[in-house]
Amino acid sequence: MSTSSAPTSKKGLWFVITASSVGTLIEWYDFYIFGSLATILSEQFFPKSNPTTAILSTLAFFAAGFVVRPFGALVFGRLGDLIGRKYTFLMTLVLMGGSTFAIGLVPSYSSIGLFAPLLVLILRLIQGLALGGEYGGAATYVAEHAPLGQRGFYTSFIQTTATLGLFVSIGVILATRQYVGVEAFADWGWRIPFLLSALLVVVSIFIRMRMDESPLFTKIKAEGKISKNPLKESFANKENLKLVLIALFGATAGQGVVWYTGQFYAMTFIETTCKVDFVQTRNIIAVALLLGTPLFIYFGWLSDKIGRKMIMMLGMLLAIIFYRPIYKQMYALTDVSLKTEITDSKTITKKTELLEDAQVVVTTSIQQYTDGSTLEIKLSESADALPKSAWQLSDRQFWLMVFFVWIQVVFVTMVYGPIAAFLVELFPTRIRYTSMSLPYHIGNGVFGGMTPFIATSLFIASKTDANPGGDPFAGLWYPIGIAAVTLVIGMIFLSNKKVKATE
Repeated sequence: MSTSSAPTSKKGLWFVITASSVGTLIEWYDFYIFGSLATILSEQFFPKSNPTTAILSTLAFFAAGFVVRPFGALVFGRLGDLIGRKYTFLMTLVLMGGSTFAIGLVPSYSSIGLFAPLLVLILRLIQGLALGGEYGGAATYVAEHAPLGQRGFYTSFIQTTATLGLFVSIGVILATRQYVGVEAFADWGWRIPFLLSALLVVVSIFIRMRMDESPLFTKIKAEGKISKNPLKESFANKENLKLVLIALFGATAGQGVVWYTGQFYAMTFIETTCKVDFVQTRNIIAVALLLGTPLFIYFGWLSDKIGRKMIMMLGMLLAIIFYRPIYKQMYALTDVSLKTEITDSKTITKKTELLEDAQVVVTTSIQQYTDGSTLEIKLSESADALPKSAWQLSDRQFWLMVFFVWIQVVFVTMVYGPIAAFLVELFPTRIRYTSMSLPYHIGNGVFGGMTPFIATSLFIASKTDANPGGDPFAGLWYPIGIAAVTLVIGMIFLSNKKVKATE
């Protein structure tokens, strides 16, 4: 196995990691603002008369960005293998930042009607295409600078960026909401996190312009060994196509559903099924992510010592076994049938508010329970109005919810921490960007990105006349099923060798 004739110094390697990670973090931030603001965006870009359809449509738009990621992987993966890693993922950064900024400028449904969701969908698709080219480039770039025996450790810093991007998006949203106020944030303040993307992207472009090309790519370019047709070599070659399919169905599909269940579906479940307050929901997710993120680096480092396969497979197995027990405990924290109301503490207030350019009387009732939780129910006296309820958890319940989400984040770090090194080492340098990007983005973009939408749809479909509340855990069958299939295929076909590819 050959290496670059000019190995990257320790100082240079940390600059590579920092520059790559900052840009990738910003791209994930851009991508995840949409999901973090799903409930508000559903009210901005869809008719308010049917909130269930609106939230499903918003989650479908969120998923659409994932579905096109494999196409971005093909387009930008090919460019990365032809012209180099650096300029390709510099291009994806500009596309992502521009489309995110533009979403913040799209008028609401009440202003331009159906053109609003149409414009958002187009911009969301551009986001997906850009992200399809970003991750493979960043992971490949870092791995090709890293010493062979330490790729798991160094690429794990790239792996933290997806979770940190979600964490930063939540932090910016909460800070903006606190600064402008709740009503202003729901009206126009939600645009600020999108518009802020422009500033973040400019900073990242400045940093990335100072980066050099990957030493391994520079070497094969100097030797005239660059692939003339990366797509053909990656997918028309039977041996390489077999590796692509093994990577997809034996690793990234299960990894994708575990990632999105443990973070995004957890947030959707807490807010829409458990009906926990908007701010408290995001605080729960943010704290769990902050506590769990260092484990990406730990499991990346550990995979250098004992191999990638068993760590990833164990993470999927634990998710399969514990998802339903965990979500049952989460649901129990807000199950009113398990609570005792303090009847003499109930308060009811009426207030006139401006809703959709009309003065409407909103009745708010606040009910307190013996376990320290509080339930707020708002009902406006307008046609087709549905009551909106939100739980405020007690301190004990808050930390229990954090703990349950944190356990899921541990599963995420096990399956995600080693996977960049695993994918990089599976394919040769000349077609690595193309070959690794496609299975990653199908696994994460299609199987993983569809998790919130499919899981929420399964929950809604479980509602019947006999059971109007539905089965709150019906959505879990999707990630459990995909993870189970991946676990079986991965255990049969994946190798646990620490280094596999020939450079």
